[in-house]
Amino acid sequence: MGDKEKMEDKSKVTKKAPAKVAAKKPDAITKKAPAKVAVVAKKIERTVTGKVVSNKMDKTITVLVERKVKHPLYGKYINQSNKFHAHDEKNEINEGDVVQITEHKPISKSKSWIVTKVVTKGQQG
Repeated sequence: MGDKEKMEDKSKVTKKAPAKVAAKKPDAITKKAPAKVAVVAKKIERTVTGKVVSNKMDKTITVLVERKVKHPLYGKYINQSNKFHAHDEKNEINEGDVVQITEHKPISKSKSWIVTKVVTKGQQG
């Protein structure tokens, strides 16, 4: 009987897990970067090219920007377009001109683009 009791006592004793030893990290990893690092976020400047469809407003033109988009299901290319109101300070741009416009802070309720350059002049007459 003495042997059985000893065996039961051994089964009741739980083994302790070995203590985890923290691995030493190399010095290069543990060094921290300087606290104050100036991160300059560069603003993405949106520029598009389109045809002037209207210049009847004062210092404002309407630019039609067309783009081709592939249909997700059928694969056919579709022409999609947007009209933007752009600021023309000198009122020198006429209908039919192809211009490049750049996004700008809002100038009025519907106008947040400015004309950066005239790509081609439309036909006069």
